[in-house]
Amino acid sequence: MSRLLTILLGSAALATAAHAADAPISKADRALHDRVLTLDTHLDTPEHFARKGWSMTDRHDVKVDGTQVDLPRMDAGGLDGGFFVIYTPQGALTAEGYRGARDFALERATQIREMVAAHPDKFELAYTADDAERINKAGKKFVFQSIENSWPMGEDLTLMQTFYATGVRLAGPVHFKNNQFADSSTDRPIWHGFSPLGLRWLAEANRLGIVIDVSHASDDVVDQAVQLSKVPIIASHSGAKAIYDHPRNLDDARLKKIADAGGVICINSVYLKNTTASPERAAALKAIGPAADSETATEAEMVAYLKKRAEVDAKLPPVRASFEDFVASLLHTLKVVGPEHVGVGADWDGGGGVIGFEDVADLPKVTARLKAAGYTDADVAAIWSGNVLRVVRQAQDYAAKQTAMK
Repeated sequence: MSRLLTILLGSAALATAAHAADAPISKADRALHDRVLTLDTHLDTPEHFARKGWSMTDRHDVKVDGTQVDLPRMDAGGLDGGFFVIYTPQGALTAEGYRGARDFALERATQIREMVAAHPDKFELAYTADDAERINKAGKKFVFQSIENSWPMGEDLTLMQTFYATGVRLAGPVHFKNNQFADSSTDRPIWHGFSPLGLRWLAEANRLGIVIDVSHASDDVVDQAVQLSKVPIIASHSGAKAIYDHPRNLDDARLKKIADAGGVICINSVYLKNTTASPERAAALKAIGPAADSETATEAEMVAYLKKRAEVDAKLPPVRASFEDFVASLLHTLKVVGPEHVGVGADWDGGGGVIGFEDVADLPKVTARLKAAGYTDADVAAIWSGNVLRVVRQAQDYAAKQTAMK
């Protein structure tokens, strides 16, 4: 089942709570936003690439079909590209489980490449930081690939080379549950950090030039990744625990630890406040049945389910975070680590989006708030892409040097 459909956005009535997020963007702020290279480090949009009747080049509406990223909205929001995610829900740590996960993840990687191949005038695969800049100058969107949850690699780390060949340049070891590589932030520890296989996973990522992503990983994994990685690491979609105390968020000490090692924390639009549903709302949602599966349902079935969901939202509105909550997490992290170590990874199409910040068309609001908070044009450029591309270059430079030494 789509992760997005488990955290669908609420009714249009909630948009009145957007407050400052609805303030018009000044011409100067919009010009700056359009001028800087803008990327997001965690786009779960590939889960829609096989969706019947859905196209990346059509404009969609989050309130109609639940999606948050497509080419027209990337243009509207000035999003130049990002890391398109190969996400695999955690399953059994068995030979059979590994085989199924491997096949699923390779198919998702193929879907990403096929989307790009189908629109060569609009998108291009990126393998290096220089590629991203070149593709942007050519007027196209750049598509990096990333892995969320390395479970599909099983116990065969040669598969990391396979995924690298497809274009993967960022990988996280774990998701909501512990696996063969590491402990999750939302599970009881079994390894107290990386497993022995996970330590080999980390070394192989360094060898290939794949950036290590610690979002979803336990605090022990974060600490060990900072200590053991030969290059800086990234948290592709995380937040500040000081704003909302949730296991998925990072405390100030770890924010600093990642930054002190040269890494980047990319701010998420999830886990910003307690959004637990009331018993009445939970019962109403249960009554309308399970969400339609985006990969097997027809577009009509998807829209029908979303309509039912909207009716529940109108009667029993969900508790949702707002753009102000997102900005609070962003500004807090900037205060702790500085603009050289912060990025944006809002978790679009994976559960992200808040009141007043509903899809990628809203991205210029972030630039406006950064400028209002006193950050310079250079700071804004670093936050939107410069910091992340620096780490990508560092990882690839390290890998190249290791190859040259052989």
